[in-house]
Amino acid sequence: MPAGNQSLYLTFDDGPHPEITPRVLDMLDEYQAKATFFCVGENVQRFPQTYAEIIRRGHRTGNHSMNHLNGWKTNLNLYYENVNECRNLIDSELFRPPYGRITPTQIHTLKKEYKIVMWSVLSYDFDSETTPEQCLNYVLENTEDGAVIVFHDSEKSAENMLYALPKVLDYYSEKGFSFQSL
Repeated sequence: MPAGNQSLYLTFDDGPHPEITPRVLDMLDEYQAKATFFCVGENVQRFPQTYAEIIRRGHRTGNHSMNHLNGWKTNLNLYYENVNECRNLIDSELFRPPYGRITPTQIHTLKKEYKIVMWSVLSYDFDSETTPEQCLNYVLENTEDGAVIVFHDSEKSAENMLYALPKVLDYYSEKGFSFQSL
């Protein structure tokens, strides 16, 4: 994203989750922060009220495939069908490939209908080898104006993300940054 606006772009992958996503939403509300949630279709089906709450609170959503498929391990037709199945639940032109893994052929096919969104700062909140403090430091050490930061609103990432997120919000708010959706 362009620099010069003192804006950061928080993104959350893999939700919605009925316990973790509401906690994220509450933290974002506390800082008048907006974010973009790249949701997995099967989670939207399982937790429609949580998904509706993301929208109700003014955040943006994006497609993260129906079943969190790894593009490197999935043929083009199956991948395309899976992403489009998710589109039936998530009305968004934004798409983020799970794991950031997508083939050139998949990119070529999907970019006709979607805006493929990656990130500039990976929090490593999902990595069991990463401590909450390391997660926070990865974000603080690598974030600059216009950064697209990825966290995960999932059980696997909860401990690290819930530790780092409020500190990131506080740190950058104090420095005059705003948090925008994509």
